[in-house]
Amino acid sequence: MLILHNYFRSSTSTRLRAALNVKGLDYRYVSYSLLDDEHRAPNFLEKNPAGLVPALELEDGSVLSQSLPIIEYLDEMHPEPPLLPSGPKCRARVRGLACMIACEVHPLNNLRVLRHLECLGQDEAGKSAWFRHWVAATFEALERVLAESPKTGIFCHGDVPGLADICLFAQVWNNRRFRIDHSPYPTIERIFQAVDAIDAFRKAAPPEQPDAV
Repeated sequence: MLILHNYFRSSTSTRLRAALNVKGLDYRYVSYSLLDDEHRAPNFLEKNPAGLVPALELEDGSVLSQSLPIIEYLDEMHPEPPLLPSGPKCRARVRGLACMIACEVHPLNNLRVLRHLECLGQDEAGKSAWFRHWVAATFEALERVLAESPKTGIFCHGDVPGLADICLFAQVWNNRRFRIDHSPYPTIERIFQAVDAIDAFRKAAPPEQPDAV
């Protein structure tokens, strides 16, 4: 069985849980409290020297890291249902939407960065202001792209959820922790509500995990 090394609140872990659920793949859930630095324990560093979650341990004992490459691996190994559309231009669009979140918002707002802000003298209000700033910097553009493109349907691309929706779903759950106002992003919120209504996604949400506190 696949082994998912993850943390309930990690948005990258949420992405991978959603992908596994959409694919209908069983996995063993192994949790690490990032707040308690459990991901820095030697037994996990042996599996993933970067000490980051999620990591997916395969049946042969090999370990994959980084959520987007893992999700694409799953899509290649288990093609149905697909997480990327057909056609190189459409696939590039979906990857671009996913990367707006995974490569622009998340790297600036993950736990390591927020902890470092404390070292620089920022209190909780300062960290929250930082988080909101970088969400807005990307979500304003993402909202426009989704709202104006004829390729957008019920979901980010057409009427079947895929890679971009997985990233959007996880980020919106993260935004809720920081009480981000989504009223300026009606298309994003509409897509989130559509995705959140799907059982495979809902079961991947942070509050539904066994280590949720």
